[in-house]
Amino acid sequence: MQKGRITGINAALFSAVFLGLAPVFGKAAMGGADKFSPFAVVALRTGMAALLLLLIMAVFKRQFLYIYPAGLLGCVLAGGINGIGSLFYYVGLSKLNASIAQMLYALYPFFVAIWLRLDHQSTSRLTVVRIILACFSAVLLTWAGAEGIDLVGVAFMVIAAALYAFHIPINQRVLYDVPAPTVTMYTLLSMSAIVVPAYLIFDRSLPMGNDAPWLPVFGLTAVTFFSRLMLFLGVKHIGGMQTALLGLGELLVAILFSHLLLDERLTVLQWIGMGGLGFSLLLVWFEKPITHPPVQTQGVLSWLQPPDFPADFYKH
Repeated sequence: MQKGRITGINAALFSAVFLGLAPVFGKAAMGGADKFSPFAVVALRTGMAALLLLLIMAVFKRQFLYIYPAGLLGCVLAGGINGIGSLFYYVGLSKLNASIAQMLYALYPFFVAIWLRLDHQSTSRLTVVRIILACFSAVLLTWAGAEGIDLVGVAFMVIAAALYAFHIPINQRVLYDVPAPTVTMYTLLSMSAIVVPAYLIFDRSLPMGNDAPWLPVFGLTAVTFFSRLMLFLGVKHIGGMQTALLGLGELLVAILFSHLLLDERLTVLQWIGMGGLGFSLLLVWFEKPITHPPVQTQGVLSWLQPPDFPADFYKH
């Protein structure tokens, strides 16, 4: 149990590192004279990441392609919701600087707690304290010295955070007995089924000049690939709520690289918010590990029940 908990914590932290690079690469891809549109960015990074994972599993781990029907439906639902959220995220990101955008997005643990409560999953008092501390820190980080902020961009990022949060408890149900790579692949494919048609319907632009920022797009594809694998591995071992709270470490990464690569700066109050956020992350070591599978017979996601098949199916 302890080994699985440490694996989950490490996976969640690695996911946060990769997720923290997403707004930096996204802003770089959408900047400059010959730039990608938000729709093109989200379609390319999601589609390429999904195809890469599908290819790897088809060649090396074909048994990971199996998933029971209710689990597949859960991944499709989660991917569809997250795909719509991704469209809001990148359009919102195009209207805000990378640090502010990621700080707003960091409110998603608050929404995760709401969705988990609707699914009849309990939240510890320490987790509630950490959510309050994290949200307060995110407010400091977001609004300190942020005059003239684009309100449409703010609204889009909050919607993206709520939708991203909803897909986590859905996938948590499926991850009870399905490997993280399997859940990741079908979720990414379902996201692609949303974002690629959206790009073809609403945009279709694609920069083809020598100055087109393809390198940031490839970087974004890589961080999408690895962050999703680590995210669902974390959810599998420590649950959606703790993974979401540890995922706030992506703010530290986003701010660091925004400073280094995009020359963005923070105020004193924002640095205070960073301290509060860091303290919230450290409190994970005082959380009690999950002692039972997150499968309930009640709640909005109770229909996502695993079938009876060999527990060691994926090991062969």
